[in-house]
Amino acid sequence: MRALIVLAATLAAPALAGDPDYAALRADLVDEVRAYAGYAGDDPFSDDVLATLGRVERHRFVPPGEVRYAYENRPLPIGHGQTISQPYIVAYMTEILQLTCEGKVLEVGTGSGYQAAVLAEIAGEVFTVEIIDELSKNAQEVLRAEGYTNIHFRVGDGAYGWEEEAPYDAIMVTAAPPEVPRALQEQLKIGGRMIVPVGDAFQELVLIVREKRRFRKKKLLPVRFVPLVKPH
Repeated sequence: MRALIVLAATLAAPALAGDPDYAALRADLVDEVRAYAGYAGDDPFSDDVLATLGRVERHRFVPPGEVRYAYENRPLPIGHGQTISQPYIVAYMTEILQLTCEGKVLEVGTGSGYQAAVLAEIAGEVFTVEIIDELSKNAQEVLRAEGYTNIHFRVGDGAYGWEEEAPYDAIMVTAAPPEVPRALQEQLKIGGRMIVPVGDAFQELVLIVREKRRFRKKKLLPVRFVPLVKPH
C-alpha cells in the first residue's frame, strides 16, 4: 500500500496563498519526495531524477484553479476526467526506467505534459501519444513555451504506441489498461524497459524488461491511475 500511504499523508497540506516562491516550493517538494521514498522502503532516487523534479515547473501544467496546489505531493485534475500524477509517482516511474541522455522514450498518455517534461529533461527524445485532442494541444503549447524541442506529439490510441518510431529504450504508460498492450511490448528494444499500471478496480505498477526471447515482468506496487482511454 505504499503509494496510497504516501498520497494520504499529503492531502492535508496547506494551500498556497499570495505570490509564492515557486523555486522554494519545488525544493520543498524534492525534500518531501526524497523522504517518502525512504519511508516507503524504496531505494533512494538518483540525483538526476530529483534535480529534474526541482527544475520542472509543475504549476505551468495545471489548470488555473489548481495552481495553488501545484507543489503538493498529490495528483490534481486537469479536465476530461484526467489527472496530473502525484510527483512521488512521477519520480518513481522515471527512476525505474533508468533513462540515459541518449535514450529514446515513448510515453502513452501525454495528459498535462508534466511527465513528458520530466522525461525530456533526462532522455534524448520523447515521443508522446494522447487520445484526447484538446489535452494534447494544451500540452504542446505549454511544453513549447517552456522551450522543449526534443518532445514529439501524436494524437491517437496509445495502446498501439508509435510504431514508426520504434524501437524504444523505454516506454512509460501513464494510464491503466486492463492488461499490458502487446503492441507496446513489441516496440521495446532488447534490453528496453517499460513501466505500466495494469488493472481495473485494483491496479499494480508493472515493470517489463525485454530480453532476447521473452519479456520479464515484475510487479512493483499498488497504484491508482485513470483508465487508458479507448477510442469511441
